[in-house]
Amino acid sequence: MRQLIRFSRHAAADAEHLRKLTEQCIDQILTHPAAADIAAVGMATFVGNLLGVDAEGAPVTPILTYADMRSAPDAETLAQSVSMQAAHARTGCRIHPAYHPAKLAWMRRTNPDQFARAAQWTDFATYCYRVWFGRDVPCSYSIASWSGLLNRESLTWDTAWLETLGLEASALPRLADYDEVYCGLSSAYAARWPNLNSVPFYLAVGDGAAANIGSGGSTPEHPVLTVGTTAALRVVTPEPGRVPLGLWAYRIDAKRHLIGGATSEGGSVYAWATAALKLDSAGLDNALLARSPGSHGLTVLPLFAGERSPNYRADATGTIHGLRLDTAPLDILHALIEAVALRLRVIFDLMGRPGEFVLAGGGALSQSPAWTQITADALGIPLYLVDQAEPTGRGVALLCGLTHNGDPIDAPSVRAIIRPRPGIADTVAALLDRQKTLYAALYGE
Repeated sequence: MRQLIRFSRHAAADAEHLRKLTEQCIDQILTHPAAADIAAVGMATFVGNLLGVDAEGAPVTPILTYADMRSAPDAETLAQSVSMQAAHARTGCRIHPAYHPAKLAWMRRTNPDQFARAAQWTDFATYCYRVWFGRDVPCSYSIASWSGLLNRESLTWDTAWLETLGLEASALPRLADYDEVYCGLSSAYAARWPNLNSVPFYLAVGDGAAANIGSGGSTPEHPVLTVGTTAALRVVTPEPGRVPLGLWAYRIDAKRHLIGGATSEGGSVYAWATAALKLDSAGLDNALLARSPGSHGLTVLPLFAGERSPNYRADATGTIHGLRLDTAPLDILHALIEAVALRLRVIFDLMGRPGEFVLAGGGALSQSPAWTQITADALGIPLYLVDQAEPTGRGVALLCGLTHNGDPIDAPSVRAIIRPRPGIADTVAALLDRQKTLYAALYGE
């Protein structure tokens, strides 16, 4: 996937090529001896992706991913023509290039011929299912909720957005809950995957939704933090409620909401710093753990790929303030990691700081004790590190199992508890205030 998408303003993928890679993975899975016992199939997919298909279901556009920022001018135009607050209240999503309204407006403006060739705008997972089954398959509420076009209370495509964009509801897929299962592959795929022909396929869910469930975050008391290339904080709730403008509200399914925020920065910031500053990773964690919060003397906005939560400024950029002649590369790395953690603190505060601890996982946290400690310090709450290598896959299995076997959602084991270091709350508050002041000076908010 990372070979197909360039994480820049232009971030797109070829649908047929990506589908064939997915199918090759399934081919390999089916060579395992346990494949004969597969009882159900589920899928988690990268969400916020948009694909135009013709009347026969063939792709007529690339897959535009959430990271494609070329529609930023169109997002600004839409924000001036409709109420941001009203749109957010209805859909749970801000007006931003990561979401479909701006992408559709951009596509129509910049490539009207290609736009006109699309009989329907769908997503990668729904496209795959339609190819595999050879018939119409709906999009799940979970996937649709990441588009910015789903009315989160009525669970229908939002009529106000359809009117603004000049689209009929038929230009988008039919909607259903993820547990609307499908059996009976098309003849070509039944021959290719005979073990799966009579097995129920559950509709795809968003990768963030699956990760939350797989990490044990299935109730309002169990928020989940994942820090990989990017980062997100989320909590499941049974009620839609009012969501602060700085957060988003997606769906697990028809009964459960997923409230939280995400940053475009995470492990990507660490990777940039170690490469650009030529830092040897050996011993870095111990060196970082020996430092006290803010000892670098810097104030950082780690917005290397624009801003998502809480203000969704696509034009925001990374800023390092306070450099001096004695500033060392380790100072910069420390400040960057701390800055990401402080951005997560803003999101956590907007969420109302639910629970007494945060379930945490993701590559960055699992590989770096320093990153984990700095994050716990910034959030001011213990992190329970989940002992689960693939929480997203586990979440899909649990969601399918809930309906297929009636099994309850169980929590994974915890491999470590990381508590905030004592006596640093005032320092963290000062660092957070400095970061907010720098942001306001640059962006006026």
